[in-house]
Amino acid sequence: MFKASSAGVWGKRLRDWFPDREFFMRSQGQVRFIKVSSRIQMGGALAVLALLAIWGISMGVMGFMQYRAESDRLALLEEKAKVASASERIDAYSEDLDDVSQDLAKRMEFLEQTTQGLPEDMKSEAELSETVTDSSSETAKTIEKVSKSFPQAAELVRIEARQIAYVERLTLVADRRAKQAEQAIRRLGINPQVMLKNASKEAMGGPLELLATSSDGEIDPRFERLGLSLARMEALERGLATIPQVTPTSLAQTKISSGFGYRRDPFNGGGAMHGGLDFKGPYGAPIYSAAAGEVTFAGWRGGYGKTVEVTHGNGMLTRYAHMSRFHSREGQQVAAGDLIGAIGSTGRSTGPHLHFEVRINDRPVNPRPFLERAPNVLKENSRNSASNTAKGSE
Repeated sequence: MFKASSAGVWGKRLRDWFPDREFFMRSQGQVRFIKVSSRIQMGGALAVLALLAIWGISMGVMGFMQYRAESDRLALLEEKAKVASASERIDAYSEDLDDVSQDLAKRMEFLEQTTQGLPEDMKSEAELSETVTDSSSETAKTIEKVSKSFPQAAELVRIEARQIAYVERLTLVADRRAKQAEQAIRRLGINPQVMLKNASKEAMGGPLELLATSSDGEIDPRFERLGLSLARMEALERGLATIPQVTPTSLAQTKISSGFGYRRDPFNGGGAMHGGLDFKGPYGAPIYSAAAGEVTFAGWRGGYGKTVEVTHGNGMLTRYAHMSRFHSREGQQVAAGDLIGAIGSTGRSTGPHLHFEVRINDRPVNPRPFLERAPNVLKENSRNSASNTAKGSE
């Protein structure tokens, strides 16, 4: 009884939502009526919902598969690193000690070059006793067995053990820093995966340098794991540094006169989309770069008037418009807070002000959350890094 009445109520609601509709068309003096029944409307709505559901599920599956592929690759490398047994190393040492010695020399060169390019605080943090995988027991077995079987190789195996321990410590630090940067990026409302995807599209080149390959052409999984971790860390930290973090004008001289979003156009009075923030200020007041990057445009851009654009990488760009004069040029590298221009009223402007835009993949986004949150988020990220370094020195 309840089911029948419930079905009747839902049927009535559906008919109320999708009543029979009639449309008429006038053509050459004749009027034609077209009737669309409620059943046809419900069928069309159901088809649209089904298509939307299929699209949503497919996008979710694609994102999940991409995440799983990356996770599975890292997990596989970790597993391969764990099972690198003492017997395998004895076989390597028994074949040719000269090859082993050359392999260790190449690994040492790779580690030295890698370490030189790391931040100083990361080098200190890498002195931690922790490692990304627990291979200490297997390493001890390797040292013992190789030393007994080949006394002349005792020093080589100890060098190898120290290299592996350093690689694993460095991997742990890289993973930790990448996670911190990822969390900071999420707090600013940006998807870190999008930033990583954009980073992979950046222009790259140069000769292929193999990652510490051995004489047989193989790469130790622990070294490969380190390479992936460092690349991920670098992309996320570089992306974090590109996020607008400095207010582009002096707050003592300016104030926000128009926000991001729809507003009444100051010229024709109609509704219009405003893709940035307007900072009203005195003519000639300084304009600063909101983040580090390269000046990729400095000139006249239509209604924007005199405009400077700074490209920060990972799809991020900031635009500064209506300037009175430039203090930067195309191709110039700028740091966050560097002077790049002065407030004016060029282009489509009603008075001296700065129009400031943040664009991600050439789409405008609201700059306000970045300017309000980024300084605190970046400070917190720096404090976390400093805290990890301090723990490592204890």
